Amino acid sequence: MDDKEREKIALPDAMRERYEKAVYGIAGRHSGVQVCAWTKKALRRQGVCYKQKFYGVDCSRCCQMSPSLAWCQQACVFCWRPMEWMKRTAMENAEVDSPESIIGECVAKRKKLIAGIGGARDVRRPAFDESFRLFPSHWAISLSGEPTIYPKLGELVKALKKHEEVRSIFIVTNGQEPERLEAMARDGALPTQLYVSLAAPDEILFKKICRSRYENGWDRLNRTLGLLASLDCRRVIRLTLIKGLNDAAEHLPAYAALLEKSNADFIEIKSYMHLGLSRQRLARENMASHGYIVEWAGKLLALMPNYRLEAEDAQSRIALLKRTDCRYDNIIKKV
Repeated sequence: MDDKEREKIALPDAMRERYEKAVYGIAGRHSGVQVCAWTKKALRRQGVCYKQKFYGVDCSRCCQMSPSLAWCQQACVFCWRPMEWMKRTAMENAEVDSPESIIGECVAKRKKLIAGIGGARDVRRPAFDESFRLFPSHWAISLSGEPTIYPKLGELVKALKKHEEVRSIFIVTNGQEPERLEAMARDGALPTQLYVSLAAPDEILFKKICRSRYENGWDRLNRTLGLLASLDCRRVIRLTLIKGLNDAAEHLPAYAALLEKSNADFIEIKSYMHLGLSRQRLARENMASHGYIVEWAGKLLALMPNYRLEAEDAQSRIALLKRTDCRYDNIIKKV
């Protein structure tokens, strides 16, 4: 591959500098890693994230990363990541970094980012030593950008599963590339837990909130929701509730129909959080209280007899619903 071909997929220098200034570690030409605030809190005895409470992942040994740091087909108004920097929507298979190189780079860059926490007075020394020294046990492929744009996502999952230390792999997708998920299913390359983001009950609000660059973005999302029932992995819908924008009572039946169609094992109803660059697009009033989230979840459950309220976490303003015939335990045993 010549230099011109390499440049097609590489992050421009100016963008790389912006990410690094925002404390991302750049892994190779198009991937990145960041140490989550909850990982830092877990290492400093300040609590753990809701994913540890709900599913048992060890957030102190989490690697939050993306193989497509600045590539996304949507410009969601609630995204607190720098979606304004994401101008590209496709990657060519021949141009991208290999899964193995991305994994190695992410582990190395994560170590650099986490090193400074070791000097904190309140650090849990054994936990920090494990987090710093050992291979990450949980991989959250959900940092920034849309992971299904990376054409070797299935190979990345398979490469991670070869590591004995890996206990769980989560992928969060906006559902705009159902063909990628179908291919991953055929290849036996699905993650431990697959999330699909949902933030609208109909096409009108979808176009207003999610702003897909595809004309048929709503159809693509619905194809993904319909596909979920056939996938052999833990399936989760992440429903982001934006107070005053997508939470009207009149929308509850449409949400219920979409969610029932997905046959998802779990549904996370989570408030929009007034963080990062989303503050330039939405107001603090758009962030719902935890009480409001639980109340709204109760109204939704009244229309969904196949689900029940399973858990909640006030700090993250989230309610967890679980399908009554779900075959999975809440706590994940192994990848």
